[in-house]
Amino acid sequence: MRHRKRTVKLNKKSAHRRCMFANLLKSLVEHGRIETTLAKAKELRRHAERLITLAKANSLSSKRRVVAKLMVRFNHLSSKKMRKVKKGNYAPYNTDRKIIDLLFETLVHRYVDRDGGYTRIIRKETRRGDNSPLCIIEYVH
Repeated sequence: MRHRKRTVKLNKKSAHRRCMFANLLKSLVEHGRIETTLAKAKELRRHAERLITLAKANSLSSKRRVVAKLMVRFNHLSSKKMRKVKKGNYAPYNTDRKIIDLLFETLVHRYVDRDGGYTRIIRKETRRGDNSPLCIIEYVH
């Protein structure tokens, strides 16, 4: 029996599942809405809500936990690229750093007064190939 076992395995190994949810979370934070299957969206909602709750704390510990959850890669910048960044040109950064800034700077300010329910799932049609239900998951404005 699967009593009190919360994890949905989605027929994937744990490493694949962790990487898949990290990529889905990055895309959701970057674009605000993504289209995926219903089973993935229901599991992704748990992670996305916790991500916003962590970002609302805005502490060093919460930033490190978010970076670990999103599996963020930090590329080391050369001195030339570092000078560009100090002048305000953030183009040398990879997208992962931009996602962390987007989450902690802009996305959190939307939900200061909300205690939960940061995401919404909108059901769509079924996929043509395997008839799996599709949906859109998005952050509520």
